[in-house]
Amino acid sequence: MTTLAPPTAPVQDGRHRSAAPPVSRARRLFMGAPEDPRWARPALWAILLLATALYAWNLTSVTGNTFYDAAVYSGTKSWKAFFFGALDAGSFITVDKPPFALWVMGLSAHVLGYGTWQLLLPMVAVGVGSVALLYRLVKRDFGVVAATIAALVLTLTPITVAINRDTNPDPVLVFLMLLGAAALLKAVRTGRLLPLVWSAVAIGFAFNTKMMQAYVVLPAFFLVYLWAANASLGRRVRNLAVATVALVVSSAWWMVIVDLIPASSRPYIGGSTDNTVWDLVIGYNGFGRIFGASSSVGSQGNSASFGGSSGLYRMFNDIMGGQISWLIPLAAIALVSGLVLRGRAPRTDARRAALMLWGGWFVLHFLTFSLAEGTFHPYYVTAMAPGIAAVAGAGGAMLYQASRDGSAAKWGWVLPAAVGLSTVWAVVLLQRVSGSGTVYTVAEVVVALGGALAVAGLLVGRFTQRRRLMGFAAVAAVVALLAGPAAYSVSAATTASTNGTNPTAGPSTGGGMGGGGGQRPSGSAPSGTRSGTAPSGSGGSGGQSMGQPPTGTGSTGTDSGSSSSSSSQSQSGRTAGGMGGDTQVSSAMITYLKKHQDGATWLVAVATDQTASSVILESGQPVISMGGWSGSDNAMTLAKLKSLVKAGKLHYIVVSSDGGQGTNSEIATWVKKHGTAVSAYSGLYRLDASDVG
Repeated sequence: MTTLAPPTAPVQDGRHRSAAPPVSRARRLFMGAPEDPRWARPALWAILLLATALYAWNLTSVTGNTFYDAAVYSGTKSWKAFFFGALDAGSFITVDKPPFALWVMGLSAHVLGYGTWQLLLPMVAVGVGSVALLYRLVKRDFGVVAATIAALVLTLTPITVAINRDTNPDPVLVFLMLLGAAALLKAVRTGRLLPLVWSAVAIGFAFNTKMMQAYVVLPAFFLVYLWAANASLGRRVRNLAVATVALVVSSAWWMVIVDLIPASSRPYIGGSTDNTVWDLVIGYNGFGRIFGASSSVGSQGNSASFGGSSGLYRMFNDIMGGQISWLIPLAAIALVSGLVLRGRAPRTDARRAALMLWGGWFVLHFLTFSLAEGTFHPYYVTAMAPGIAAVAGAGGAMLYQASRDGSAAKWGWVLPAAVGLSTVWAVVLLQRVSGSGTVYTVAEVVVALGGALAVAGLLVGRFTQRRRLMGFAAVAAVVALLAGPAAYSVSAATTASTNGTNPTAGPSTGGGMGGGGGQRPSGSAPSGTRSGTAPSGSGGSGGQSMGQPPTGTGSTGTDSGSSSSSSSQSQSGRTAGGMGGDTQVSSAMITYLKKHQDGATWLVAVATDQTASSVILESGQPVISMGGWSGSDNAMTLAKLKSLVKAGKLHYIVVSSDGGQGTNSEIATWVKKHGTAVSAYSGLYRLDASDVG
């Protein structure tokens, strides 16, 4: 087995520089370390500028997820709604995620005013920050070449570009997980407890961003520290035990506080079956995501997949392939090869530990997302992108060094084979979208020619000992393998429309319902907002509109009765029920409701979050979602409805004409019997205290 010993000093461009005098921290930040090659820091700044351009291009016209947009808006009107992550300012029901990402966007809106760019600015910032952080982490162990490649790969990962231009919580999740990785690697190098505790705290905050998804990396974190930390076995075990306590505390504090508050004094926990955050953790956002509706534990996860059928091929199918899979072949080969190359290194070898971390990150996410049978959206896999990027950069650089090493002749074939396999796969992906646009045709030509030249150059250069030729071939390989992702990423950044609920990059190649997922009309902020243009958007289940954006003028389309509709089929694939699930809430109806609100806390009660969020954004008033995201939450009961009506907190309710099931049907029947139908608007009923017996 061939093992490459770690260099005694950083060698980034094949030459040692003479000792340089100490430089200021500011100069080091902008110009780089004295021992780095001169191109290193300009290349980093160019990548960060590219990331900023892709993630922030034409930001004011970007569509966000109106579901989260409405919750952020409500949080700007009520600190109670802010803390709980409630959909409405009256705090009737929460969104189906913990609120940390909403807090980040909400604080931006509190400071800068509510509007599109104010909500998206933090997402762009954490997206670019993730690129910079990954560069720093990879550079420490593998040098600037590997770090530059890793940062560029992450920047150009198509699904990462798409989601960093959206108000879903995933960009915040990825950044927090990378902070956890940074602290963990420091703990491994030093053997100290405090960095490990900070790593656990970062993952705990990631848990409060997207619950169990944050824990996907934990097996890799635990294994890397237990195996490679620079401390005795007893100390490693003790430190992991303390860090586990920190993880539990930082993860559970919000959940415990919320569940300890009496249900009557807080919102209903959206997505749960028993109005507790704990049920949301283990059910809808836990086992339900893995096992789907067939699971007896966490059945609320449903079985709706917007990324194709579960299985090891999922990441390569027509929907997911162009979003994430471009460099998976290279990353897989590089990971195995890199671990073999470090096989005889000491237990505490920093490079092997880093490879184990990034490889575990990649593999654990790949298996989790591929095999999950519950609700799955393509944008989830942005969490896998740092692992692929780091392994591709670090492992690719290690293979390049091995192929240049005359004593390791057998490695001369591995990098060309990895590049060749990824080139072929990139051509397959681009063939799937043949005819979708000139940019994809050009990318296919670049991939084919560049990949062929790279493979030939690497082989000829290795076996003729022409290192300059190998260097040019390596550059050609990078260009060829990133041409396809770049085409998709540019499309994601410049497309005229997008699906804020389920964003994807590039042309549509399957049933993922992302990409250009609907017309995006412009709109002004709801009345009462401070400044800016409010997020606008459409999208949702089956290509149906899940609600139109605010316009500030009481119009969301050419027909006043055609805006803000709620589909009878929820995004999770289940029937929304009979509480307004198929009834359109027009701008004219909203104008009527505001005129006749008569001091009620809530403007109206509707069936689902999709309808409620768009009405909230258009009206600027609290709106009750009786059934949560899917319409099946038991948030509204007949007794609760009567109590709200009797107290004068709610006067209007929208019910559909087709009845519904269970409690929904009970409420619809009672409302139709005791309420007064507003003849001008189908499905709208007025209820007053006198109607409650």
